[in-house]
Amino acid sequence: MTLLIAGLVTFLFTTLLTIAGVGAAFILVPVFVALGVEVHTAMATALLLNAISMATASVRFVRRGLVDWSLAIPLLLVASAMAPLGAWVSQGLARERLLWMFVAFLLFAAVMMLWYEPRPRTAKVGAWGRLTLGSGVGGVGGFLGGLLGVGGGGVIVPALVALGVAPKRASATTSLVVIFSSLAGFVGHASLNGLDTPLLGVTVLGSLGGALVGSWLMTERLQGRQVKLVIGVVLLAVAVKMAWSLATGAT
Repeated sequence: MTLLIAGLVTFLFTTLLTIAGVGAAFILVPVFVALGVEVHTAMATALLLNAISMATASVRFVRRGLVDWSLAIPLLLVASAMAPLGAWVSQGLARERLLWMFVAFLLFAAVMMLWYEPRPRTAKVGAWGRLTLGSGVGGVGGFLGGLLGVGGGGVIVPALVALGVAPKRASATTSLVVIFSSLAGFVGHASLNGLDTPLLGVTVLGSLGGALVGSWLMTERLQGRQVKLVIGVVLLAVAVKMAWSLATGAT
């Protein structure tokens, strides 16, 4: 029953969050922890699922011309380099402190999704500006992604949108970056506590199915405003639940 729940939850949230290009790791980690999985194993599993789902979704996004390659390349390189450092730093933190940091991250992402309305860029950014932008956002996103086991997409997408990148293009570009930053973070966390093979097998199936459905919805059906609202509510709910569990000692 536990594996079935894990598979269904993985499918549901992967479908939803593939639309935003952020991957579902930052929601799957607390779900797996609640199901009794050790925190670093939960992070490693969620990061690997991130890489699988974003690779699947990116095929559609690339074919539709939604990926901004001049931003994606520096984002990808710097985020992948910083993710292992974040994973290494995380092992020196107490479990409760790590989870509280996770709650803060979820609240930040929820606020960005629910209330922030970005203004599209009016001035064209040159090659050096895009390199600097991609490297800066990628460095922060990769480090925090590795530290918290979330792949960095939840940091990168809001940052790009805040800087004026169109939401669909920001999501598609970030999905490509998250593949590599998630794999880099996965290696760091998997080396700390290993993997749960039965859990991984079931959730990989849910992740593949969710990525196919989510990428189709993002490109064919849904508007950005609808997606932002749903994701924001989900993130807020998960943050509140985790904070309550931590405060009452239930986690």
